[in-house]
Amino acid sequence: LQELQSSGRGRFLLEDAAPFSAFLTDSFGRQHNYLRISLTEKCNLRCQYCMPEEGVQLTPKSELLTAQEIITLARLFVKEGVEKIRLTGGEPLIRPDVVDIVGQLYKLEGLKTIAVTTNGINLTRLLPRLKDAGLNAINISLDTLVPAKFEFIVRRKGFHKVMEGIHKATELGYRPVKVNCVVMRGFNEDELLGFVDFTKDLPLDVRFIEYMPFDGNKWNFKKMVSYKEMLDTIKQRWPELEKLPCEISSTAKSYKVPHFQGQISFITSMSEHFCGSCNRLRITADGNLKVCLFGNSEVSLRDHLRAGASEEELVRIIGAAVGRKKKQHAGMFNISQMKNRPMILI
Repeated sequence: LQELQSSGRGRFLLEDAAPFSAFLTDSFGRQHNYLRISLTEKCNLRCQYCMPEEGVQLTPKSELLTAQEIITLARLFVKEGVEKIRLTGGEPLIRPDVVDIVGQLYKLEGLKTIAVTTNGINLTRLLPRLKDAGLNAINISLDTLVPAKFEFIVRRKGFHKVMEGIHKATELGYRPVKVNCVVMRGFNEDELLGFVDFTKDLPLDVRFIEYMPFDGNKWNFKKMVSYKEMLDTIKQRWPELEKLPCEISSTAKSYKVPHFQGQISFITSMSEHFCGSCNRLRITADGNLKVCLFGNSEVSLRDHLRAGASEEELVRIIGAAVGRKKKQHAGMFNISQMKNRPMILI
């Protein structure tokens, strides 16, 4: 505690009245009010850029966070100022208690947004219950509009289920429904215009994501299509494309074709990082806190929780990890050399 007080990070414990938690504020003044929690390492697809073809060594179930542990940690983060929680995976909607987890999160006072990122396979079936439980926002992953190519990329069938899920989400009033598209040269960069067209009559936000290096996705710079290149291609077809204003902490640069219902965005994690305004933290399914998606340092909240750590101790451990967060990630050339978990395990 002495050390915390001298660094100014203990202030919050003593006065308990800081406008935003000192524990969730790093040494560069970034306030982390957005938490991503992975509910499972399992997935019902095998996307080429996410999971190595041979699969991954799954953590034994007993070492994954229970629903109760997830809620305990979420409550702690929300108390410290987290306003948005996104449930991720693996594929979060294959976890049997996902509706219950959303319902429990909905009861946390101060939490404004509960979001989920899904591959859409189970969405149509679960969405009415998830919506009733309090789910506010949806991101659906879809990298191609061509059914045969879908099977090639994800190594499974299911294209029509995903499309049905997207339409179901718009029917149930989600605005916008975000569609995440990882753009890879030689795979789907020829579909950019098709995806923009997809926003014409539907309230979608199609988000083009620069392909990123992760353990097991055989990083290859030739496969990366930069945001500038994507934008050029789209502007040739729609020169009237207009840039939209965005929030400070947004990771997306958004644009819209006038008169289209939806919009498009670019997530430029590789060519133009947005570390300076990063407001997110991640908890892996096995209970590790990651302060940077591209950093390989992790601290186990699960072990401390199971060893009976008090709320104060947990908050201090979280604060220390956030305090060690670097100014920015290593940059795309170095990241590709670094050892990190495969994306599926983050």
